[in-house]
Amino acid sequence: MNVTRQMTPDKPQIKAARPAWLVPAGLIFLSLIPVIAGAARLTELSGGAAVTERNARFFDSPAPVVIHIVSVTVYSLLGAFQFHPALRRGRRSWHRMAGRILLPAGMLTALSGLWMAVFYMLPPSDGQLLLILRLIFGSAMALSLVLGALAILRRDFARHGAWMSRAYAIALGAGTQALILIVPELLSSPPDVTTRAVLMGAAWVINLAVAEYYIRRRHVA
Repeated sequence: MNVTRQMTPDKPQIKAARPAWLVPAGLIFLSLIPVIAGAARLTELSGGAAVTERNARFFDSPAPVVIHIVSVTVYSLLGAFQFHPALRRGRRSWHRMAGRILLPAGMLTALSGLWMAVFYMLPPSDGQLLLILRLIFGSAMALSLVLGALAILRRDFARHGAWMSRAYAIALGAGTQALILIVPELLSSPPDVTTRAVLMGAAWVINLAVAEYYIRRRHVA
């Protein structure tokens, strides 16, 4: 008696993959908030706008803010593509070539931001707490870039990626801050000086927390 056993081929398991462009697109969207604000500031400076209490410091010393706006625009928009996996492959990859632009752009962003925090007069909406937070996170961004550069010189790609991700997260703080600050402004009124500083500090912390999650996930994978 012949027994015929029918073999059913195993069905391939289909794993839903997140589109590779989703992360860069989200980062570009977050970057657009400070980029647009920076473009408006440059237009204000070049167009001879009225000098007010809030913008007088920029008219008195425009070079640092112009350097900051241009460098952070390049750093945030170009840096978003560094998180696309396909662009990190290959000996002469986009990732490597873009990195040679991003490192100096990032350092200019951090150092110009620190210069403005120290030497510009504080506007009415800011305070000593926010000044301290800007000095802490600006210094942390510059240090992260230095450590990232040293890591790549040692061919330590994992540490390089980790430190550069942290630096980028700090640079995008302005985008997260805008999203956070718009909530109290829509619900009631602009927050007081202390609350505003706490919310802006929270934005940097949130960005760094997301960066740490991304770093650990890549390390496990």
